[in-house]
Amino acid sequence: MKRVLSIGIFCLGLLALSVQPSLAESSPLSAFDSLSGSLSIAGGTAHIPVMKEAAKRIMTRNPDISITVAGGGSGVGVQKVGEGLVDIGNTGRPISAQEKEKYGLLSYAFAIDGVGLAVHPDNPVGDLSSDQVQAVFAGEITSWKELGGPDRAINLYTRDEASGTRKVFWKKALDKGPIAVKANVVPSNGAMKVAISRDKAAIGYLSIGHMDDSISRVAIKGVLPTQENAIDGSYTVLRKLYMNTKGEPIPLAQAFIEYVQSPAGAEIVSESGFIPLGK
Repeated sequence: MKRVLSIGIFCLGLLALSVQPSLAESSPLSAFDSLSGSLSIAGGTAHIPVMKEAAKRIMTRNPDISITVAGGGSGVGVQKVGEGLVDIGNTGRPISAQEKEKYGLLSYAFAIDGVGLAVHPDNPVGDLSSDQVQAVFAGEITSWKELGGPDRAINLYTRDEASGTRKVFWKKALDKGPIAVKANVVPSNGAMKVAISRDKAAIGYLSIGHMDDSISRVAIKGVLPTQENAIDGSYTVLRKLYMNTKGEPIPLAQAFIEYVQSPAGAEIVSESGFIPLGK
């Protein structure tokens, strides 16, 4: 009986040894097992939640890898990756022909994002026409009273001209119309959310992925900026989010890009409020 039991234990041991490698190989993070070193990422601020969550999962799996994630906006992403200061430069807009020619950049799209209007939660204004939105940002409408709100001056918030978020909002929501010079300029989607949440007279625009209950979404022509409306096509102020490299990526950057574009990465993208594109 003891001999039979010993043989059984030995066979179970062999089975365990044969199963463990296949489980490791099946992990979406197994591509990082043979890698080490550092990876630096900067640029578009809408990307940050996805980048940080992916980085956290990778570094938890492999302590020999260090990944830093910074913002700065799309313009900073192009400049830093183009000058070799970071390994991946993020943008919320396509790379221009001039930027491709100057820096030799390659782009990898991974998500669709919407850019929506928001106000303070106490503001009763929840729906504007396209003409009203353009007049507000041009500085032609200056009081909330003209929009059905309180008798209070409108405080405009915008992003700097290098921002991909600003570019898509200016092009698709403002029809390339002017933005008043008096508008307050904030440096990131996160800063925009904080500014609006603290100012009862505020109106600004930010990534759908950054929207939460601290601000109130504003519909344009009756359509709220939500992930669901972006998916069904009813909300049209949309753009793609890109990772960019200077020429072919280094192995660690290549593995990171492929992970973000994988089904596991798509889960992170979706949980962050964006629509995953995959590869």
